[in-house]
Amino acid sequence: MKNEYISCKFIMMKKLLFLLLISPIFYSLSAQELGLRFGEMAGNNIAIDGVLNFKTGRLHTDISFGEGVGVDIIYDFIYNPIKESSNIYYYVGIGIASLIYSDFELGATGEAGLELRFNSIPIVLGLDYRPSIMVIGNTDFHWNGFGVNIRYVFN
Repeated sequence: MKNEYISCKFIMMKKLLFLLLISPIFYSLSAQELGLRFGEMAGNNIAIDGVLNFKTGRLHTDISFGEGVGVDIIYDFIYNPIKESSNIYYYVGIGIASLIYSDFELGATGEAGLELRFNSIPIVLGLDYRPSIMVIGNTDFHWNGFGVNIRYVFN
């Protein structure tokens, strides 16, 4: 009983330390879009979702929670409107995925999705698919990475 308590406490301390170490990275990025993602992410099911737009693509980052704490950093190298004057965008990208729960996992992830940008309000709604394969720690393929995003757009 006492060993289980110590083990649980140690796991929680690892998660807290991990969040403290990566929080300055997300703070310094000053995300241009910030919100939530609901759906499967390597075992987790909710995430803080941030996007930084660049001229050549965008950086899509998530800190997810559920079975553990995860971080996904994805470079969307394709991000275009469906039609020239459309508010619906499609995107495709690749990046890294990590997960900490009882051990540390690291792998690669892909992303493909659609977004609806509103002209009258600074909100973005999105639907995406994000499969990932973990190669460090437990080798595992997470194929069911469907998610829904809602983000606020900062100007």
